[in-house]
Amino acid sequence: MFLEYEDALKRPEHREAAGLTTDQVDRVLAALASAMEPVEVHFVWRPQLDDPGDELVLEAAVNGRADGLVTHNVRDFARVAPRFGLEVVRPGALLGRVAP
Repeated sequence: MFLEYEDALKRPEHREAAGLTTDQVDRVLAALASAMEPVEVHFVWRPQLDDPGDELVLEAAVNGRADGLVTHNVRDFARVAPRFGLEVVRPGALLGRVAP
């Protein structure tokens, strides 16, 4: 999943929208990597979602015993999240909670 984050964050349109340079994105990724914990997948919950790539995110959240998912893709995850006791929030909403 980390490689997927890296790919998405380094896309020119995402860097431009965030106003970040590649070096700044690398620093964000390094901070993220230092806070991540490996998650061993014990169960495969598929299929739950329409996008196979999203299945990896759901499996990591469920197996990592996450309380929620932070994503712009709220619509797809919101319909399955209650089955696993997950809250789904957009990044901006989470930031509003952390830094009002």
